[in-house]
Amino acid sequence: MTAVIVDCAIYRDGHRTQGPADLSEALQAARAADDAFVWIGLHEPTEEEFASVSKEFGLHPLAVEDALSAHQRPKLELYDGSLFLVLKPVDYDDAADTVSAGELMLFIGDSFAVSVRHGDINPLGGVRERLERDPEMLQRGPAAVMYAVSDAVVDHYLDVAAELQADLEELEERVFTPGGGDGGAVASRIYGFKRQILEFRRATGPLAEPMERLAGAGVPFVPEPARPFFRDVSDHLTRANDQVEALDRLLSDILSAYLAQVGVRQNDDMRKISAWAAMAAAPTMIAGIYGMNFEYMPELHHPLGYPAVMTLMAGVSVGLYRLFRHRGWL
Repeated sequence: MTAVIVDCAIYRDGHRTQGPADLSEALQAARAADDAFVWIGLHEPTEEEFASVSKEFGLHPLAVEDALSAHQRPKLELYDGSLFLVLKPVDYDDAADTVSAGELMLFIGDSFAVSVRHGDINPLGGVRERLERDPEMLQRGPAAVMYAVSDAVVDHYLDVAAELQADLEELEERVFTPGGGDGGAVASRIYGFKRQILEFRRATGPLAEPMERLAGAGVPFVPEPARPFFRDVSDHLTRANDQVEALDRLLSDILSAYLAQVGVRQNDDMRKISAWAAMAAAPTMIAGIYGMNFEYMPELHHPLGYPAVMTLMAGVSVGLYRLFRHRGWL
């Protein structure tokens, strides 16, 4: 069990204290004091490893099932004795142009907070340290943990959005640079960004409703003094969702511009092909006429007939070439 427990501590009056290592004793000690709670963090526990935690803290079986399956959309659920929040932290790999998402589940209840993390993305790295440097916030109890974790996840959404914005602006500049949008690599990258923004939206969009609920009244285990902090997180999340929508619109504009350029290039290519075909067709037609097996044809027996026909074909070809060049087809 210790392999999956990242940290376990009792906080009293906003300060970390030494407490019993046994979960049951730690929870009893926290509940014995009015201003204390226990916070345990776990990473990818198995069903057997999580069984003792769920039993000691009285977690609802449905919430436990969700926490173990790790394939949940962001949501907020109220169960008997606990509040269950699902978050999807994201990270952006600039080199690979990929948005990856993890999963983070939070349980808060009477004198306890339990965090369950799945995946390699770890937004909790500095959250506990920052909270421990802010005793006034920790005095608000388990709701302070839920706020601090939500705030860290949502703030990183804004960082990822900024990184995506920079890459999309670079892609936009490449598309509008003459010759820079050639080849299938640009189209592949555009559609790749479409998939990444969709992944990003799956993390940010569904979280808006849970944050609004936490900022409002009537949610157990979230005291009234903690609600303004969740309103702040909700505001940041609104900004993140607005940026995701703006990124999606920008990418759609880039895709439209790229397809328009492809269409223009295809039209240019067709005009060039048509122009060369017309230049080849004229002398071919004249040669075809003189290749017919007729006795009476203009200039057929004239001494200068052959040079005259060759001159005519050359003149027609040069005339068509100059005409097409003047019209921009060549």
